[in-house]
Amino acid sequence: MAKIIVFNNDSDRMETYYRGEAEPMPYNTNGTLKVREFRGSSKSNILWTTKRTMQSWNSQRYIFGAPIPVGFAFKRPYEGGHGNQSQHYAGVSFDVGQTLSNTQRNRLYNSAVNSGVWAYVEPAA
Repeated sequence: MAKIIVFNNDSDRMETYYRGEAEPMPYNTNGTLKVREFRGSSKSNILWTTKRTMQSWNSQRYIFGAPIPVGFAFKRPYEGGHGNQSQHYAGVSFDVGQTLSNTQRNRLYNSAVNSGVWAYVEPAA
């Protein structure tokens, strides 16, 4: 069971939820993001995010129109990420699409860039 702390941008308050690994994240629409996907390989029993991040995920998933495989969206800085690169998975960004084909990944990348819901989308590799 994970303790999930969500900053609600609308009320300026922190909210606390308790969810199992197979349950959807708070504010998730249609069960498209489970706690285990959000957590990834993090060993933390306490996860955090924002309501706005979850709403952005919901919008992106709707725009893309297909499942989006999530590697993880949460890691504490000392748990790693992209080796010597950025460590930005503190519950407000997503490592996605690693199992998609190049065509699917390009479509996901373009939909994320064009969606307007993300502040930053990593350049295509």
